[in-house]
Amino acid sequence: MTTPVELADDQHQLGSLLIGAGTPITVATIEGLGQPPLSTGDVEPAGEDGLWLGIDYYSGRTLRIDAAIKVPGDPMAVWDRLAELQGDADTPAVRGSGGTTMNLRLKFPGRPARTVRGRLRQLEPDVSKYRHGWVPLDIEFQAADYLYYADEPGTTSMPLGGLTAGGMTFPLMFPFEIAGDPAAVGRPGFLEVEGTADTWPVIQINGPCANPRITHVASGRVLEVQVTLAAGEWVQIDTRPSWRTVLRNNGGGAPLTPTSRIDQFVLTPGLNEIQWTATDPTLTSTLAVTWWPAYKAL
Repeated sequence: MTTPVELADDQHQLGSLLIGAGTPITVATIEGLGQPPLSTGDVEPAGEDGLWLGIDYYSGRTLRIDAAIKVPGDPMAVWDRLAELQGDADTPAVRGSGGTTMNLRLKFPGRPARTVRGRLRQLEPDVSKYRHGWVPLDIEFQAADYLYYADEPGTTSMPLGGLTAGGMTFPLMFPFEIAGDPAAVGRPGFLEVEGTADTWPVIQINGPCANPRITHVASGRVLEVQVTLAAGEWVQIDTRPSWRTVLRNNGGGAPLTPTSRIDQFVLTPGLNEIQWTATDPTLTSTLAVTWWPAYKAL
């Protein structure tokens, strides 16, 4: 993953393609930016008025983009732009596995760029006027969840027993290569998470160690991996809803203990305390945490 390109106001990015202001693909409006669809547990009680309101769950956000390809005097360029719009969605990295996504980045005046993770579900052109270099488009993007994410992730690295200031090496490729300096001076055990919603971290344990156990202190939630890592080996726990994997550097997996809930291990906005333990006589193993600040609204 490369550093995101800077977007101008009213310019957006679908996969790797820029659309909107300053591009051949104009955007008239984007729908679906407010409250996402709900899955409710509402029940109408028998024999009485009213409604029993149950638990509400948010579905994935659906964004509908009213756009058009505008290349006056160059009808052949219409087909090139249309092919580019489909290109990122039609890759094994996006549609070749369950849970994989592509990004839709949004930039509105006065607001920072935000990212929605999902898949292109509709791209319908009206080619009746393509000879004039004008093709209206109906674009539908289905997000995996209802949140907007910051462009840049937060990251830090910790040795056994405490959190320290760390760093990130770009470009990131999956699985992420996370670098940090465990000897750096920081506030032991704490990290500051921006955003307005809980977010799911990516956690990497670098050996040598055995049976690492990571605890989110405020919630008491624990992730414990049943694994032994030699020096130079690592295991990565991706808690994000679209992934939720435990992957070793050799491509294999590693089991979590029955009490480990990967779906509930989240970082909350504000200050978070993380502790971890493992068997490591050398005291050289490290743990790296990466997260994308999440927002409930633009």
